[in-house]
Amino acid sequence: MTRRPDGRLTHELFAGEKGPQDACGIFGVWAPGEEVAKLTFYGLYALQHRGQESAGIATSDGERILIYKDMGLVSQVFTESDLASLTGDLAIGHCRYSTTGSSTWVNAQPTLRPTKYGTLALAHNGNLTNTGNLAELLQQQTLMAPGKDRGATTDTELMTALIAGQDEKNFEASAMAVLPLLEGAFSLVFMDEQTLYAARDRHGVRPLVIGKLERGWVVASETAALDIVGAAFVREVEPGEFIAINEEGLRSQHWATPEPKGCLFEYVYLARPDTTIAGRGIHATRVAIGERLALEHPVEADLVIPVPESGTPAAIGYAKASGIAYGSGFVKNSYVGRTFIQPSQTIRQLGIRLKLNPLREIIEGKRIVVVDDSIVRGNTQRAIVRMLREAGALEIHVRISSPPVEWPCFYGIDFASRAELIASGLEVEEIRRSIGADSLGYVSLEGLIGATQIAESKLCQACFTGKYPITIPEDMSEGKMRLEITPVHNGSVRGGL
Repeated sequence: MTRRPDGRLTHELFAGEKGPQDACGIFGVWAPGEEVAKLTFYGLYALQHRGQESAGIATSDGERILIYKDMGLVSQVFTESDLASLTGDLAIGHCRYSTTGSSTWVNAQPTLRPTKYGTLALAHNGNLTNTGNLAELLQQQTLMAPGKDRGATTDTELMTALIAGQDEKNFEASAMAVLPLLEGAFSLVFMDEQTLYAARDRHGVRPLVIGKLERGWVVASETAALDIVGAAFVREVEPGEFIAINEEGLRSQHWATPEPKGCLFEYVYLARPDTTIAGRGIHATRVAIGERLALEHPVEADLVIPVPESGTPAAIGYAKASGIAYGSGFVKNSYVGRTFIQPSQTIRQLGIRLKLNPLREIIEGKRIVVVDDSIVRGNTQRAIVRMLREAGALEIHVRISSPPVEWPCFYGIDFASRAELIASGLEVEEIRRSIGADSLGYVSLEGLIGATQIAESKLCQACFTGKYPITIPEDMSEGKMRLEITPVHNGSVRGGL
């Protein structure tokens, strides 16, 4: 996420459109004789939901590394001729949503660094929490000489520079020296001219999996990316694990004792529904969440509808458990993504309608249960309730398949600052009135965790509880954690802590 230096409210281009965003998607492949650039392209295509700002691919033919990256979606960045020029036996790829550093070309990944062993290319999903200490260490070791800095402002560039500057016997030893210095959430794929490497933080906050091709290996953020390239799922990269893949096969070692704290929000929203994490299918989990939501917050209604696409499995579960009919109440424009075209004031005011439009013949005259994954600022739900009322809904009951999001994430999800999180300052009844619904119900934290079938002690729940499993430095938490009196556009003030 792009860090805000303070906690002040900011004006969104499309009010309510921006929900929680994951940091990035990463993909790596070692497959001699295969078109590794195309495999990486399709792997990134499957991971596009994890980052839509920029995309990049690096390949090696054994002697040199080539890299191509640009701003935009995967399908916008690469052409057939681009991929044809990226030849070799191994590759890594990245699709980015900015977490540290601005959304500019210089911060697109993979990063690239010359070293005494060869060339290092690296791609990262997550967010480090000790970048200040790492920057000081880098300066002390004079690994980044004045004038040599390429202007990047990311934690990924810091990691790349640290690994590249180690005075060890090879890349593997250099990585093993640097990994224990890193704090926070990180899943990595990186490479030199001959070997594909991967590593995961000791807590395993962000997902990372290994797959087997007929003639090679794949490492990716989600199992859905393995499926699209025809790789068989083998296992997850374990928390605190480092792996190396080359002609000698796959080698593994642990650089830290595992302390699992997988991200609970992956099950709610971030991961694709056709992905599996920790042996649990995401779609099945979301259906189970919807079933628990129906038991915890029943209501008399005529129809259950999802906010597509992320609300669909939970809405199916709610309908199943409640006995209320399930239906599709919205048409979604699948082609509304990141745009570089400034909208007119008229279009901006339409907001969420660019993505969703209600089906009046389905909605009119009915009592509606509308299921969504989360409420962040409340703008999206407010717009949805308004659209449903305009379409003739008699009653609108909002059900949310996660507990109230009260705390910002520092481990690779772009939530709003605490000042902007509607649940951090309002009770559920106040939120209901704010969005204009007839009733509002969130699934309980216990219900959500139960649906995942993962032990509570192995899950990061910080965005719901404020209990952060990895220490957050004050310079990072300042602003994102603070609530304050903030001017708004009409000259009035909005209060907070």
